[in-house]
Amino acid sequence: MILLCPLLLLIQDSFQIGRKECIVDLHKTTDFQQPEIDLFETAVACIKKYEGWHSREHFPYVGYGHRLLKGEAFDHRISEEFADLLLRKDLRIKCGVFRDFGRDSLILGTLAYNVGEYRLLGFGKKLKSNLIRKLEKGNRDIYDDYISFCHHKGKVVPSIKKRRMEEYRLLFNCKYINNKNYD
Repeated sequence: MILLCPLLLLIQDSFQIGRKECIVDLHKTTDFQQPEIDLFETAVACIKKYEGWHSREHFPYVGYGHRLLKGEAFDHRISEEFADLLLRKDLRIKCGVFRDFGRDSLILGTLAYNVGEYRLLGFGKKLKSNLIRKLEKGNRDIYDDYISFCHHKGKVVPSIKKRRMEEYRLLFNCKYINNKNYD
């Protein structure tokens, strides 16, 4: 089954901002609020694509990667509709953690859905990530830092790297950063 993220079907035109070419759907909106809704749907579709369906073997994860919480009275035998609702709820919570980052809250929430917010924000002896430090300073050149979240046990995992590249391309909403083509 091929799953196309909705944003790919909506591309109608693009414009230049400095050296960044950003995609805008001219048929869906005339302001800049609507694309954020479309980007949320794109994030959901992208997470579903890469998380896949979690079955009994993936306990304590169910549906599209929801981690069962204490007191939740369901298991891997949930409907796709319920799993979709859980994913959306979890992603909104993750985005809320990063609300101070404004337009970057969605891409950070999507990353945190997979790696956890503490890998980004730090906790205890774990330091804040370079990605977060750059964004806090207003530095938007984060491609390499974002893609770096593709390791498992110290080694690059090609499928995770591919996921990060697609997330960045779709959710950072720019094809070219600093004259580099990341397609």
